[in-house]
Amino acid sequence: MTEYKKVFEELKSEAGDRNVSLVAVSKFHPYEAVMEAYDEGARIFGENRVQEMREKFPPKGERPEGMKVYLIGQLQRNKVKKAIEWADRIESVDSLPLIDKIEAECCSLSVSIDILLEFNSSGEEQKSGFRTEEELLAAAAYLAGCPHINLLGIMTIGPLGGDDGANRKAFARTKALYDRLQEACPSVSVLSMGMSADWETALEYGSDEVRIGTAIFGERIY
Repeated sequence: MTEYKKVFEELKSEAGDRNVSLVAVSKFHPYEAVMEAYDEGARIFGENRVQEMREKFPPKGERPEGMKVYLIGQLQRNKVKKAIEWADRIESVDSLPLIDKIEAECCSLSVSIDILLEFNSSGEEQKSGFRTEEELLAAAAYLAGCPHINLLGIMTIGPLGGDDGANRKAFARTKALYDRLQEACPSVSVLSMGMSADWETALEYGSDEVRIGTAIFGERIY
């Protein structure tokens, strides 16, 4: 069995009265493992690649009750339509051209999609995401003209291999940006930070969604 129950109880204990969502990151793990976690209570799953998401999970409307799938990996514009058809949320929106493509495809399909804007809080060149606070806030304002896209909040990934100090700096920066975003867009409600190695720290800085894979499913087989 997976370790979902154990991780969920640890998260619940650390979060206290706060309502924190747990996204079980199932990339590179088989659907059998997904269903083991589902049987233990998992309902939200995170996938990095559109192709794997579509091959692994049933389409919307045919999944087990309550199951949702979030796309958490970088999205290429040529895969936007397929992502919209399968994902319940896109958590890695990182540019205005991508926003334009998502809006156009949603309009064509007569659907809407929930998104998070991704912030590159550590400034690492190899990572995606908006690189400055101003760029992300401008993108949020731009979304006011995109009726098929629902902005829920922002997400970030801590520094690759970062120590506790580096993580805290990145999470504090993201929380400050989130507060600014809420002032401009009071309806946003999701601050997604924290993974298997740093979710406890992310909670200290206000994260209300964590994305945990290895601690739930074990090491991935590539």
